[in-house]
Amino acid sequence: MTDEKNSPFEPAWGIAGYLEVKNNRLHINDVDAVALAEEYDTPLFVVSAPRIRHNIAQLLEAARHHPKLKLCYASKANNLLGVLSVVREAGIDVEVNSGGELFKAIKAGFRPEQIEMNGISKSEREIAEAIDAGIYTINLDSPFELELVEQVAARLQKRANVTVRLVAGVGTRSHAALQTALYTSKFGVSPEQAREMMLRAVRNPELVNLAGLHIHVGSQTPDPEPYVQAFDAMWEQLLWLHKETGHKLQHINIGGGIPVNYLRDRTQANEISEDERVMLGANLTAGEMLESAIDFIRASAQKAGAEDLLSDLEIVMEPGRAVIADAVTILTGVRNVKHRPETGEDWVLTDSGYNLMLSMVMYHWYYHAIDATRAGESHRHPYRMAGPLCDGGDVYFDLHGDGHLPDSRLLPERIQVGEIIAMLNTGAYTMSQMTAYNGRIFPAAVLLEEDGSVKLVRRRDSYEDLVYNEII
Repeated sequence: MTDEKNSPFEPAWGIAGYLEVKNNRLHINDVDAVALAEEYDTPLFVVSAPRIRHNIAQLLEAARHHPKLKLCYASKANNLLGVLSVVREAGIDVEVNSGGELFKAIKAGFRPEQIEMNGISKSEREIAEAIDAGIYTINLDSPFELELVEQVAARLQKRANVTVRLVAGVGTRSHAALQTALYTSKFGVSPEQAREMMLRAVRNPELVNLAGLHIHVGSQTPDPEPYVQAFDAMWEQLLWLHKETGHKLQHINIGGGIPVNYLRDRTQANEISEDERVMLGANLTAGEMLESAIDFIRASAQKAGAEDLLSDLEIVMEPGRAVIADAVTILTGVRNVKHRPETGEDWVLTDSGYNLMLSMVMYHWYYHAIDATRAGESHRHPYRMAGPLCDGGDVYFDLHGDGHLPDSRLLPERIQVGEIIAMLNTGAYTMSQMTAYNGRIFPAAVLLEEDGSVKLVRRRDSYEDLVYNEII
């Protein structure tokens, strides 16, 4: 799809050196996307290692606002081992949400002190694995979890590093289901409960090291203000604890949620509601967020005479989407085309739908589609684009009429079976949430490097994998 102001070979969705049109085809890191589809079949996840490194470098620039910055990649966004390895080599740490993600992080080479654990329903086994590994911290989601950690630490005779996850009624302009710091959300503990938990932890230093406080305001947050409110809420608790007990927290965790601009090409943006456009087209950077929060807290610290508490404080951030979203492209093949005479609509049916892009139905999420086979041609013809699943909701357009998605997708005229459609910005919460519904086997994934090399980092499943753990 191209914008009026862009020539066919300078599309609005393009990124120089990464997503480009050459010989009328989409090239990803100078590799022909159609050739990749031909070699590895479709659907296919195409992961760009250079783009991951670029995104991490951009995030690390936020350290100019506070030198003690610890970035922990939110592995729930995409925990493919090949991705985790690139993230680790790029110089940041990792956040996990389960024993399985902890296992994968260690397997990818992360050291225990590079790993923090979230999760609201941790099992005793998962807590034991985290304590035994000696990870950076376990983020506690309830008074019960603190008790459980104490019990497991006593049994293992190992001290656990813990952080209390605070919920402080902070809202954002993101999707309702992506807001995680509201009192109505399932996450964290209230300020009163947090104080009770911190006092208990301080009284049991032989079992737990109270390392910090944590708030996560949610995902795809378009404004800095919620982060400022979250930081302020944690700072207030930190000052209170120090005044009451003399205990100094080692870190404050501001969570993730740094947005990605899913609307670089705005050809169909006016078909999406204003609220969705604000969220999907957000450009807030980690630096802007941190600058706003630090400036606000610095004034508070000076007023309280607590500059040393701020300067000694490590600030933890958990970027996930901002690292991986635009670093992955899903290539999907056109398997069927048809015309509906009664409505005058043309349909394009692909070999991937919400089995790979679950957020399309969970949140009516927008992923930009282009024809990789004819990427340099005008994308102006409207199609009803849909996936292969036996579900009427498996579509790429606005089925509900609520303005979350365009009414159609714009692609070149006369699309033929066998052409390849590229779904851009599909790195976050796709591969990690994919399902084998309808017996759809999981796709392969390839990792592209700057030199144009291609590495298979996930084999395509077989039918046998569908029944691997089943017993007759």
